[in-house]
Amino acid sequence: FPPKGATDIPGLEVSGEVAAVGGNVTRFKPGDKVCALVNGGGYAEYCIALQEVTFPIPAGYDMKLAAGLPEALMTAWMNVFMIGNLKAGQWLLVHGGSSGVGSIAIQLAHLVGAKVVTTVGNAAKRDFCLKLGAQAAINYREQDFVAEVAKVTNGHGADVILDMAGTQYAKRNLEALAMDGVIAHLSAGDGSDYAVPLSAIMGKRARVSGSQLRASSLPTKVEIVRQLNDRVWPHLGPKVTPCIDTVLPLARACDGHARMEGSEHIGKIFLQCHS
Repeated sequence: FPPKGATDIPGLEVSGEVAAVGGNVTRFKPGDKVCALVNGGGYAEYCIALQEVTFPIPAGYDMKLAAGLPEALMTAWMNVFMIGNLKAGQWLLVHGGSSGVGSIAIQLAHLVGAKVVTTVGNAAKRDFCLKLGAQAAINYREQDFVAEVAKVTNGHGADVILDMAGTQYAKRNLEALAMDGVIAHLSAGDGSDYAVPLSAIMGKRARVSGSQLRASSLPTKVEIVRQLNDRVWPHLGPKVTPCIDTVLPLARACDGHARMEGSEHIGKIFLQCHS
C-alpha cells in the first residue's frame, strides 16, 4: 500500500537532471544529474525526490542505467543484508533471479563472497543468472527446487531466501532453508494466507520476514543509502550493475507492464520520457 500522502501515479525510481531544489536542499543544485528513490510519480516528465534518497549518477553510467539503481539496490540490500544478514560463505536462494531485484541480489551476494542459487523459468534466464555469478540456476518448471538446493549446498540449505512469489512457496521454502535461516518476502503474491505449521518454523529456528521499501520510514531509507554508499557504490559498474531488458517510451508503459506480467523480461524494463 502507498504511504500516506503519496501520489497514485506509479514509478518508484527515476533518473534525470535536477530542474529545481527546495530551500533546505544542500547536496544538489539545478543541472545535477541524479537518480532517486521516490514514493511514486516516476511515470512523468517531472518528479519530486527527497535529497536523502537521491544519488549522484555514478561515473560511467548514463541516465538509462542509473534509473535502474535506486529501488533494486535498496530493496535487495535491505532484505538480503540488513534483514537476512547474509555473510561471506553463506548460501542465498533467490526466487526470480532474472528479475531486476533478483539480478542485483545475485551480484551483491557475489560481491560479499556469498554463494547463490536461483530459480528461473527457462533456459535463457538460467544462462543469464549463471553469467551473473550464481552457482546454480534451477528451472522450477522442470525441477524440484528443494531437492536441487539440498544437492547444490551439500544438504546445508539456503541461509537466506529472497522470495518474490508470495505465499505459494511457504512450506517448500522452509524445507529448503538452512538452520537459523531467514526467509525475506518482497511480495504478497495473490494475497492468500501464509500457511505453514508453526512447528516447521520452530524446527528450523527460522525467521520469516516481510518488507515494503516504499512504506519504510525515511530514517530506514537513509540508513540503507548510507550502507550502500559505504559498501556498494565504489563497486558499481565493474561488479554491480543493473541489467537492461527493454527501453520503452513513456507512452508505452502498458506494454512494459504486459511484458513484466508475462514474465518475459530478463532484468529491468525502463520507461523513457525524452530521447
